[in-house]
Amino acid sequence: MNKYIDQQTDILAGLAKLKPDLKEAIGHTTCLQIKAALEQFMECVRYLNTRRSKGAKLNLESEADVQDAIYLMLRPWVTDLVNENPTSKVGNRYSIKDFVSKSARTVIEAKYIRDEAHGKQIARELHDDIETYRHHPDCDHLVFFIYDPESLIPDVSALNSEISSQRIYDGRALYCHLIVRP
Repeated sequence: MNKYIDQQTDILAGLAKLKPDLKEAIGHTTCLQIKAALEQFMECVRYLNTRRSKGAKLNLESEADVQDAIYLMLRPWVTDLVNENPTSKVGNRYSIKDFVSKSARTVIEAKYIRDEAHGKQIARELHDDIETYRHHPDCDHLVFFIYDPESLIPDVSALNSEISSQRIYDGRALYCHLIVRP
């Protein structure tokens, strides 16, 4: 019986140590929640573009337009979402990450496929971004959101297989995710 009480005491002591971490975690958005919201991107665009109100239309004609729509979608739920923040210099260049959530340890990169050549070269651009963000201290998850209104990416399925994976760099995991819309 005494052994049982000792085990309960150890369990309670362990839970007491975790309590501050659990309190801090409550209310923080996860990468999974961010991805779930981004999956609904076209529903939000469709809603605004079919409203009776003329002022609520979304004209997504550039990467900046897509970034603005993503920010408006995510900011109410991802309270620590920060936009357009330069990363540290890697090699001889800086990179501008579109959005970061430190609590979710997630960077969101928005892309707009502007023409056929860009659609064919997007894999190279994503791999360059992966190389940059693998060094970022707050990036465990890298979510690529690609808006491809003209369906100019030749093989989305192959791109998804190539990009969406866990990578290990110097013993540290980087999870890459890909969402292509429409």
